[in-house]
Amino acid sequence: QVQLGESGGGLVQAGGSLRLSCSASGLTFRAYVMGWFRQAPGKEREFVATISTSGGGISYADSVKGRATISRDNAKNTVYLQMNSLKPEDTAVYYCAAGRRAYSEDAGAYNYWGQGIQVTVSS
Repeated sequence: QVQLGESGGGLVQAGGSLRLSCSASGLTFRAYVMGWFRQAPGKEREFVATISTSGGGISYADSVKGRATISRDNAKNTVYLQMNSLKPEDTAVYYCAAGRRAYSEDAGAYNYWGQGIQVTVSS
């Protein structure tokens, strides 16, 4: 059974930083592209970042480019999302996802999803 579990969320002031982690089990982690998505209240789920199986390919949404860093540790079956200079508009539930297709900004490319973790940025 594949499980993805996010951690590291919470409440942070604008301008602050958070590091989200997503631990995976039940799959060959190194064979999966990993992505982060987020969903704010009343809005659709949106792409945040994605990283290829080896970590050599990375893509970010324009809204977080320059403020976010995605990374992975295949030995620990974990993907990370470092978010700096957080803004109130970053407030959302953040989801990690795993997929077998080439790294993609399309949520439909991902096969497995975590339950999500709340990130709240206060102004």
